[in-house]
Amino acid sequence: MNRPREARAGLERAADAVELFERASAGLRRLVPFDSAVWRATDPETGLITAPMLVQNLGSGEGCAAYWENELLEETVVPYRELARAAVPAAGLRDSTGDLPARSARYRRLLRGWGIHDELRAVLRIGDRPWGLVSLFRDAEPFRPDEIALVAARSRPLATLLRGFVRPPVPVPRTDVPAPGLILFDGTGEAMSINDEARQHLASLPKGPSFPSPLGVRLPIWVIGTALQARAVADGRDHGDARVRIRTTEGRWLVCHASCLTGPGGRPGPVALVIEPPAPADLAVLIAESYGLTPRELEITRLIARGMTTAEIAATLFITPHTVRDRIKTLFAKADVSSRGELVACLFTEHYWPSSHPPN
Repeated sequence: MNRPREARAGLERAADAVELFERASAGLRRLVPFDSAVWRATDPETGLITAPMLVQNLGSGEGCAAYWENELLEETVVPYRELARAAVPAAGLRDSTGDLPARSARYRRLLRGWGIHDELRAVLRIGDRPWGLVSLFRDAEPFRPDEIALVAARSRPLATLLRGFVRPPVPVPRTDVPAPGLILFDGTGEAMSINDEARQHLASLPKGPSFPSPLGVRLPIWVIGTALQARAVADGRDHGDARVRIRTTEGRWLVCHASCLTGPGGRPGPVALVIEPPAPADLAVLIAESYGLTPRELEITRLIARGMTTAEIAATLFITPHTVRDRIKTLFAKADVSSRGELVACLFTEHYWPSSHPPN
């Protein structure tokens, strides 16, 4: 009996990302025992966490905000941003510190107080694109090097399956979308101001760990994480974008991006966080990646969408018509379509972003 093949088939039958996390976690636990875990999807552009998230045996995720504040503003022992670029996309805390976990601010401030003995963390990635993160926790024994290697080997297969859930399973109905929402955070990270549009956008976000605020709304961890990243960039701890795309409960996409404003005398001011629909071109790249398209294949699809013939595409890209035809065949296979029109609909359909109102 081929158990690895059976396991892959079980994962491939997952209906959504949460079920994928549940199945992957159950299968992994039989091979690498753990006491608790957190599985998270990420935006492949920035590596910031987005929906969905699965928290197992750690309450309702009430420690997530402190965990991510530490991760983005304090931690120096195998932070996710470094692990995403490392040769091996998984690491154990005790293994990385020579069994001296107190070298880690995460352990000193959080894990030790939570009764956690060791953490095995991994980035689910394809190339340099992170599609998810996982943290496995043990209350007693450390994770062994062979267990770390086993989790690392599952990085790409799980990322490939997770990437596929970017595509909505059914067409998304056309609805009016609120104007951009704005939330301001003070220097301590406390939300201090919000507009009505932001409240509407927050109400459309999926369930997950969220935290009360003085504004009378609960802020999801994805929003808090984006604001923390803006502060990390302002403090010089990171150079990445404070930006994440999140799918709403309707199946539409929103982009959440933040930046740290400058106060009097050049001092760091509040963090301004905006929630709004993404630009079509930005979302097209994400959808294209979900089908496994390369940048060149997306470029060809865009030229097809403009109505160009095979000869015109070849001339534009300085390749032969034969190469263009071969690329189009590959595109059809990846998107599971049989015509140029179907291909364009898969990547550029209005289902993937809010409709624009026709001119008066």
